Amino acid sequence: MDEETTELPMTLPDLHKLRIIKYPDPILKRPCRRVELGDDSVAALGARMLELMREAPGVGLAAPQVGLSIQLFVCNPTAEEGHELIVVNPQLTDFRGAEENEEGCLSLPEVTVSMRRATSVVLDAFDPAGHPIHRTGNDLEARIWQHEFDHLYGRLIIDAMSTTDEIANRRAIKQLEEEYAPRRR
Repeated sequence: MDEETTELPMTLPDLHKLRIIKYPDPILKRPCRRVELGDDSVAALGARMLELMREAPGVGLAAPQVGLSIQLFVCNPTAEEGHELIVVNPQLTDFRGAEENEEGCLSLPEVTVSMRRATSVVLDAFDPAGHPIHRTGNDLEARIWQHEFDHLYGRLIIDAMSTTDEIANRRAIKQLEEEYAPRRR
């Protein structure tokens, strides 16, 4: 698959105006383009996304969730300072184990879905400066990486809902759709 690459600095919005995008905004369903590394705009964007993630509060946030269709996500599975990670152009491999657990999403407030995820996964990516990242994540960290990686390909937790999850989340999803509808007009 030949993927498009977006060079940064692309026309980034004012980073202080970035907000978390809510379902059903169509940008959440679009596959993202790879990022060309090499300047400070990637680091600045990542830093702002980490701020938004902490404020929400959450443990991960992908670029489409702030309205940018690029392959970048941030995470911090411990919520402790110094454990933040800005991930650019990720690939996940070597999926091992499996565990079903409840997942939420900052773009789908009040929605939780039972998701089966690998308990161990290898991440190959780059940091904002273009240095390679090669790490193995386990348990919560592996789950976060898989969740955010899904966002980069337009996949949301509601795409994998069971009938039970659909029934349990029907009201919250309908409310999000109703809140979004007036903004489209």
